[in-house]
This record gives sequence, C-alpha cells and structure tokens, in this order.
Amino acid sequence: MALFHTGLGRDGPGILLRDIRRDEADVLIARDAIVSLRPDILLLLDIDWDLNDTTLLALMSSLSDAGHPMPHHFAPRPNSGMATGLDLDGDGRLGTADDAQGWARFAGSGGMALLSRWPIDTENLVDHTSFLWRDLPDARLPQRNGQIFPSEAVYAIQRLASTAAWEVPVQVRGHPLTLMAYHAGPPAFGGSENRNFNRNADETAFWRYRLDGLLGPPPATPFVLLADANLDPVGGDGDHAEIQALLAHPALQDPQPVGQFPADGTQRRDTAFWRDGPGALRVEYALPSATLRVLDTGLIWPSNDARHAIVWLDIAWPPEQR
Repeated sequence: MALFHTGLGRDGPGILLRDIRRDEADVLIARDAIVSLRPDILLLLDIDWDLNDTTLLALMSSLSDAGHPMPHHFAPRPNSGMATGLDLDGDGRLGTADDAQGWARFAGSGGMALLSRWPIDTENLVDHTSFLWRDLPDARLPQRNGQIFPSEAVYAIQRLASTAAWEVPVQVRGHPLTLMAYHAGPPAFGGSENRNFNRNADETAFWRYRLDGLLGPPPATPFVLLADANLDPVGGDGDHAEIQALLAHPALQDPQPVGQFPADGTQRRDTAFWRDGPGALRVEYALPSATLRVLDTGLIWPSNDARHAIVWLDIAWPPEQR
C-alpha cells in the first residue's frame, strides 16, 4: 500500500480534470509513479474533489489504461474550501480561504481519495471529517486575552480536520484491514494566537486519543495509519512532541522508511522537500498496527523536482496471529 501527496491540486474547480484529460506532464509523472509501484491500496492527497468524482474517475481510468486498474474508490467531500459564513480567523473579513472549514481557494480543493484493488466496506467506515475541534479532549482552541478567539460561535461549527479524517475497512482476500487516514493543515502562520500551530497538533492528537479509546472504542486491528501530519518529529514548525507521541504509541509501529533523496542522492527518511524553506522534513507516515508484520517499506520520489515522496509499505497477509 502507499500514501502519495500528489501535488496535483489546481487553483480552480475543473482544471485538474481538464489536465488529466490532456495528459499534462505532472499528471503523467504521478500516474507513471503509481503504475511503477503497483500498490494494492493507495491514499491520494492533494487531489481536487468534485460532486460526482469525475476528476478521480478520470485519473482511475488513466491508471487502468496504463496497466494498473484500481476499481474501488472512496472520496467524500473534504473540509477544504467548505464555506462557513463566519469569520473563522478573526481578521474582520468574510469569505476568505481562511474562513472555510479547511483553507482552500474553492470547495473540494486538495482533497483526499482512497483507491483500492480490493473492495472498500463503505457500510462500516467511520468518517471523522465533521468532528468538532472543541470536542477533542484538552482542545487547544486559540485564545486572546484569556478568551476564546475569535468567538464561541466559531467553535460551535469549526471542524478539527483541515482536509478529512477516516477509518475505512478494506476487504483484502477476505480479511478486513482498516485504513485510518488524515491530512493535517500546516502548523505555520495562523496569527499571534497560533491557530494553525494548535490545530495541526490537535489533528495528530486526535489519533492518539482514538488509539487510547478516549473517543469511543479504539479501532479494530489490524490497521494502518496513513497520514500527512505536516509535522516532523524534530525539524520545522509545529509541536514535535505530538508526532513523537504518536510514533511511540504501543498500538503502532514505525518502520521508518528511507529512500534516495533527489537533492543529493543520499538515503534519507525525509518525505517532503520545500526548496525555498523549510527544507527537507519527514511529514508523511505509514504506520501499521503493532501486530502486523512488515515485509518491506520505502520512499519513492516521482521526479527530481517533486516536493513529496511516495511512502509505501508491504505487509504480510493474511494477518498473522500473535
């Protein structure tokens, strides 16, 4: 299985669909990287959503034509670009990208999609995308002068997930495997109240609470957590202790994949590279439950100028009894 921050998100609705149909260069690079890896299960990030999955279906058709059909998909509406009608960031303006449930220029921008060669059990999935930030234990809601900022009304509707958060069972050769998935917003910017810093940390804290059974019964094993946490354990912005705590959780294992870093050819764990800053960071993760046996794992950079590597994981299946 694999996690791929595609970088295919566009600046307006319908543009990605047009570019998939035109076989634009970055679309073909992404497609060919997927086909080369041939994952059974694939979480796509930064893939623009539309109501009838037209864009995603076009990409699936392209993958099939190139020799790697993935006939099953799950891609509900993300929080990105979902209008709220409120001034979420307290800047005195309405209708800006920061006033959507998740920062975006348009509804569905930079969404998430799960593709699979195996059937997806949509009847038993759990979608946490609408979970309210204020409902997280010890939620780090922004404050100014000791008061919730910008208002209590904002946090009556403000969702925690910047993009989406799911627990999706997939039936792999007759055995269920739960894919837990999220894509957190960046911890940078967000004003003096540290809105983005706090929200980014809480998007990762959510999964630690889920594993601890503090937000309902913990997920059934076996599972794999696939995430772009936008959070490195030691570098860049953000609450490093939060991702460290998740990586050290006893319900999980961290295979620590490595790959050939395009900038210098060395073997590194970094999964993203922002050339204009903050540089190379490990922000994407594929974390199987502790009971699964990992056969192999690694990173693949789709091109020398790619911003994100594909994180892949090969696990023993059917799951072994321990």
